Amino acid sequence: MEPTPEQPRTAVELSRAWYSASIDKFLETHPDLIVGQLVLKGNFGVLSTQKDAWSAEIRFLQDRLVGLTGALFLEFNIPRLGRRIDTVLLIGPVVFVIEFKVGSSAFDRAAVDQVWDYALDLKNFHEACHAVSIVPILIATGAPKSAPFDLRADEDNVYRPVLVHPTGFREAIERALRSVIGEVVDDQKWSRAPYHPTPT
Repeated sequence: MEPTPEQPRTAVELSRAWYSASIDKFLETHPDLIVGQLVLKGNFGVLSTQKDAWSAEIRFLQDRLVGLTGALFLEFNIPRLGRRIDTVLLIGPVVFVIEFKVGSSAFDRAAVDQVWDYALDLKNFHEACHAVSIVPILIATGAPKSAPFDLRADEDNVYRPVLVHPTGFREAIERALRSVIGEVVDDQKWSRAPYHPTPT
């Protein structure tokens, strides 16, 4: 049933993510409940390997986001590419685009291009991202160490992908937050924003 004018859609209902919440709420929710919501939102048969991957990613994030304020979106749909971003984090003035490569021991070129493409797509097509800084982060869970940390933005304020071992994730977030200046991204407006290309 469509909502009436007296019953506006909430940000969660409008979100393109299969799960979205404030970081505080995410941290206090049991991973199994979040996995269950992802399974319900999925439009395909979910294999046990996918559930295990989601559970590992959720526990990873819950361990490393303590003390941060913002919002989180899991399995965020990218209409133009027909794909989903593993995680989008809105913290302070930064939109973080997170891609997990579970078990990968190297930062291969295809994975780097993938997370960079996601960041560029948000910048150019998600209206609330046109004027904000976007930092893509690739996590290779089997990598022996993080790549040298080089926080560099292009003219559009999309940063070059940051390549991290799991132990380098929180440092990458904190260094980006120290480097990027701007207004705090409003998660409610961000979630409701339309998907349009930037004006040429």
